[in-house]
Amino acid sequence: MLEMTIREKGCRGCRLCLDVCPTDCFVFDEDSQKAVVETVENCIACLSCTYICPSQAISHNNIHVVKNFYRNIEFSQRMEKFL
Repeated sequence: MLEMTIREKGCRGCRLCLDVCPTDCFVFDEDSQKAVVETVENCIACLSCTYICPSQAISHNNIHVVKNFYRNIEFSQRMEKFL
């Protein structure tokens, strides 16, 4: 199962992760002025939040990476007869 964490000491409260997340996994905690993960189940592991975080406070574990086979012309030609 996918795990996503935000290092509390690393979060600057910039809200960039909230802005970039396409599935609204984050909420902003007004008390601590930090972003927190609310619904990790919605995460599609696009890693946009990880790349945009200026303090690199967001990390993902147990990510299943799928190769973009449709960009590989040789593979696509071999699979053509099955499609």
